[in-house]
Amino acid sequence: MIEPMTPTPISELDAAIEALTEGKDRFATLAISDRINLIDHAVDGIRAVEEAWIARACEAKGLDPAAPNSGEEWLGGPMVTLRNLRLLRQSLMDVRDYGRPRLPDNSIKTAINGQTVVQVFPDTMFDKLLYQGFTGEIWMEPEITLDNLEASTAVVYNSDEPPVGAVSLVLGAGNVSSIGPMDVLYKLFAENEVCLLKMNPVNEYVGPFVEQAFSSFVDAGFLRVVYGGAEVGDYLCKHPGVDNIHITGSDKTHDIIVWGPPGEERERRLADDDPVNPKPITSELGCVTPVIVVPGKWSAADLAFQAQNVAAMVANNGSFNCNAAKVLIVHDEWKQKTEFVDAVKQALTTTPRRAAYYPGAHSRYDSFLAAHPEADKLGPRTDDVVPWTLIRDVDSANHDDMCFTTEAFCGVLAQTAISAESTADYVRSVVDFCNDHVWGTLSCSMIVHPKVHKDAALNPVIEQAIADLRYGTVAVNHWAALAYGLCSTTWGAYPGHTNKDIQSGVGVVHNTFLFDKPQKTVIRGPFRVAPKPPWFASNKRTHAIARRLTAFEADPSVLKIPGIVFNSLLG
Repeated sequence: MIEPMTPTPISELDAAIEALTEGKDRFATLAISDRINLIDHAVDGIRAVEEAWIARACEAKGLDPAAPNSGEEWLGGPMVTLRNLRLLRQSLMDVRDYGRPRLPDNSIKTAINGQTVVQVFPDTMFDKLLYQGFTGEIWMEPEITLDNLEASTAVVYNSDEPPVGAVSLVLGAGNVSSIGPMDVLYKLFAENEVCLLKMNPVNEYVGPFVEQAFSSFVDAGFLRVVYGGAEVGDYLCKHPGVDNIHITGSDKTHDIIVWGPPGEERERRLADDDPVNPKPITSELGCVTPVIVVPGKWSAADLAFQAQNVAAMVANNGSFNCNAAKVLIVHDEWKQKTEFVDAVKQALTTTPRRAAYYPGAHSRYDSFLAAHPEADKLGPRTDDVVPWTLIRDVDSANHDDMCFTTEAFCGVLAQTAISAESTADYVRSVVDFCNDHVWGTLSCSMIVHPKVHKDAALNPVIEQAIADLRYGTVAVNHWAALAYGLCSTTWGAYPGHTNKDIQSGVGVVHNTFLFDKPQKTVIRGPFRVAPKPPWFASNKRTHAIARRLTAFEADPSVLKIPGIVFNSLLG
């Protein structure tokens, strides 16, 4: 068992904010070359601590470091952080040389609804080789046109106004170890603000590795890392030296920060629009993530692949992900509906059980069982394990069902069906259902067979659905978490939430091309992928692939690709 960290004393919290206050204007005017040097030191720093980082994370989550699923910690920790640093470095070099990040060739297009779209992935030959068939698009807000796109990119580096520094409090997430450091990177390089990172008590063990890896930022007075629970967080949120706040967590925590604890006083403040904490706050707060299945004629191989795909969306990180699949939606008249849901059940049944390491998992699980005693528990429950659980045939007309209104944040997957006379009617209906009745706007997936997607009558319906889905990420055929990992794409809620109805949050992170008005990311991938993707829970070589991807992202080289490909073929 990992011993908890000692909360940072008040005197040290004050000293950290004082140091950042002294450093904020220096950072705001820091030369591009000096920023690149900071990134280079951080890359070396991560390579120096990555083994210890992963060992500690595996210990905390009950993973065998030699087992395939330990690769999740590499992919969701050092690997993606290194990728983020590498892409930011390239963008900064472009800003230095051209004023703004250079977009990939022939990347700008117009969507079916007239929105301006930039395909930001793949950007290099390496990405084309390693992620064949995948693309990542950023759809801009409607006011962004081909004419003003450039002017709305990297504005912080091209403003006519002299830069003014700020101290940002980043309240780290407890589930994925890269979230805190990558939120810091966005604040630093996209918003030009120094950061106080408060580690979440659930994974505070990562903090010392972040401090060591980012020591160049710490030494320069641009970053401080502190520890503690709600009391420390409350003190920092109210500290006069903190200019703004970014949180990755739950909407409930957000509302406590902004409106205070539940009760009459909060209700009064909400009615009067009188927040207890008026500081600017951005956030990423989770979602009841839907997986929309568009009907088609699927082969046995299609069914098996997509069942494993959905199972991976549920099982990764023990299902303690804000983007974990939570509602599987099928066409009620689809002839293969039962066959596919059975295949998903089988895939989950054969997926290794995971420790329920995240606090509150058992109580959340019990609430779903109480609402749905018919739930199919796909394995034994113990003090340490919440089994993968499938709740079939939830009534889609019961919009108040907690399967649609409450994020489980444990290994529960609900399945529902929507009736429609045709595939086109179903697609339109499912968009309305997700937009209007499923809580949150962070991410969703749509699984659609290429023959259906290419059908002359259905293609415009599906493309219109992609445009109409009000989610920060819409992924076609794959897990929306890819948008988190690519880093060139945006990650965050669909725009439009307010502090009074925050849902999945406000603002984006990652976004290494530094667009100022992105609306959503759209990921597209092949209906079936071979070799098996490393994020699949059934991949036998995830740990080996992830280690090699980590080394690759630190220093890309064609010589490193054969090792990645070889282990992928064995997966």
